[in-house]
Amino acid sequence: MSLRIDVVVIGAGSAGLATSHLLSQGRVDHIVLERGEIGQSWRAQRWDSFTLNTPNWCNGLAGMDFYPEAPNSFVDRNALLSYFETYAGTFDLPVRPHTNVTSVRRLPSGGYTVVTEEDEFLTSAVVLATGGMNRPRVPRISQSLPESITVQSAGTYRNPQALPEGAVVVVGSGQSGCQIAEDLLEAGRRIYLSTSRVARVPRVYRGREILSWWRETGFMDTRLDGLKDPSVQFAAQPQVSGTRGGHTVSLQSLARDGAVLIGRAEGVEGSVLKLSRNVRECIDFADGRSRAFKADIDQYIEQAGLKAEPASPDPGEPPLPDLKGSDAWEQLDLQREGVSSLIWCTGFAADWRWVEVDVFDDAGRPVHKDGFSESPGLYFVGLPWLSSRKSGILYGVSDDAARIVQDIERKAIAGMAG
Repeated sequence: MSLRIDVVVIGAGSAGLATSHLLSQGRVDHIVLERGEIGQSWRAQRWDSFTLNTPNWCNGLAGMDFYPEAPNSFVDRNALLSYFETYAGTFDLPVRPHTNVTSVRRLPSGGYTVVTEEDEFLTSAVVLATGGMNRPRVPRISQSLPESITVQSAGTYRNPQALPEGAVVVVGSGQSGCQIAEDLLEAGRRIYLSTSRVARVPRVYRGREILSWWRETGFMDTRLDGLKDPSVQFAAQPQVSGTRGGHTVSLQSLARDGAVLIGRAEGVEGSVLKLSRNVRECIDFADGRSRAFKADIDQYIEQAGLKAEPASPDPGEPPLPDLKGSDAWEQLDLQREGVSSLIWCTGFAADWRWVEVDVFDDAGRPVHKDGFSESPGLYFVGLPWLSSRKSGILYGVSDDAARIVQDIERKAIAGMAG
């Protein structure tokens, strides 16, 4: 059965919910299609102890503050999902859960057809709000791991108790890898952390939370065309943690707490994981970026004539354990070291195969300008660097959604006038 509706929003996570609320404010007829429940990716692809790495004050969506009674706290996954559900209920958003979209096609006469497993929608505009991080990236070498190794990813890991007894290899030291590594260490598990080249930041610097500084300095509003190095858009988010009330995390602190640092995983031969000798390089890179972030804040404080607390010792640089052996690891014999599990924390990707419209580059990435695709009426919301640095976190979602909704409303008014 074909149903006509002005706008179809696909995805009921933060981006889809914010877009829906803004469309409702403008009285635009629309529906939100969600393959699972509200916030499905947060439900299905986050571990039990997952905690947001951004403070509450910067996580709210349009029209509703996020736990305003504790603006500087950090909440877990369940609190975030509760907020999403409250948001959808408060504004009576037209979310249709458990509706899997199988295709989006451009009609020859203009507009789109959105096909689900049950219905077909004919619409003038489609907002793709499924995000760019809903499918864990797992390297091909994973297929060569011994069958005795339990293999998971940041999207399937739940808790230490769900893993078989034995040591665990965590591959990747971005935000997910660091938080999962700490989760395992706190449970008393022996872990090997395969490092990656990721920046880090202090949780607090000169008396203020790092996101607070970034908001004031305009760092979060940096646009892609303002970057000296455009490749930054593909870099992992800096190491920092919201667990335990929010704290600084680094490769050094993880080593201090018991993690065995090893280099990048490059291949598998039998039960042997082949490694690059790049631990020291990764530490130096992270430390260098941390110093650069702090120097930028120092410069801002001086130029603005602000009074701020003096810099204190960086908790990410504790007295180091003996790391001399870290870069000596050319391989890790999983069987000999008693490794029973390996968790890939190597990022997420999007699956756009169901979007049958020519708006992707050769690498399968969306081609757009601030969320506007070259196909009229087809928009993206909720992607990293959609318009600026903050687009990739909850803090920037509503601003991006507002711009998209404004364009939809303008074209609707123009159509009625015509």
